[in-house]
Amino acid sequence: MLDFTEASLKKVLTRYNVALEKAMTPEDAAEELYPKDELIYPIAKAIFEGEEDDVVEGLQAAIDAGEDPIALIDDALMVGMGVVTKLYDEGIIFLPNVMMSADAMLNGIEFCKENSETAPVTKGTVVCHVAEGDVHDIGKNIVTALLRANGYDVIDLGRDVPVDEVVASVVANKPLMVTGTALMTTTMYAFKEVNDKLLEKGIKIPFACGGGAVNQDFVSQYTLGVYGEEAADAPKIADAIIAGTTEIAALREKFHKH
Repeated sequence: MLDFTEASLKKVLTRYNVALEKAMTPEDAAEELYPKDELIYPIAKAIFEGEEDDVVEGLQAAIDAGEDPIALIDDALMVGMGVVTKLYDEGIIFLPNVMMSADAMLNGIEFCKENSETAPVTKGTVVCHVAEGDVHDIGKNIVTALLRANGYDVIDLGRDVPVDEVVASVVANKPLMVTGTALMTTTMYAFKEVNDKLLEKGIKIPFACGGGAVNQDFVSQYTLGVYGEEAADAPKIADAIIAGTTEIAALREKFHKH
């Protein structure tokens, strides 16, 4: 006869719960996070699934029901993207899923703008570029897509951007942050030049850097540098700045993981 003590029974139940959790699909996990509102639910779900047509269909239904198109950006699209971000952070979904959702989100934002007489208020401006001499822009493209999907106005300078052009754009656009990506070790040193020239002009905004060639130790060597290990860190760093974490040391404390 089996003799279960209270402790051993709890152990069995705990293992059973862990097994259930592991068996949960990304769709199941997302379902628990969707808003219950019947107009917002299908939009949030379509964002998670990366279904652009379904996003527009859901938005149109909400607008027909009297919802304000611009308000739907925060109340529906951002909510859906929030589900995506949470599950990505927890390792339940991966970057390709995030990019599909970001594209659907951007398409939804454009639809809302087209159906409104007023323009949405952006969170702020971010200048993005690939280091001078580097033509590899996949990482930068992901960064800009995620920033836009999270409500930021992005000045995309492209790839192989001269240092002086980056500095001039910062002076002209007054962004809350600059981002730089580099895949080649021979090009990442341009970030130090950007940093120094910004400081010469008295500009002390965070300079978020990442990419295959870049590591935390290198970025920590220059005054304005904040290391982003993943592209998804870019909107999080921007959100932290908006929330009041503007000191470089505080941002490093929050985002430097090594």
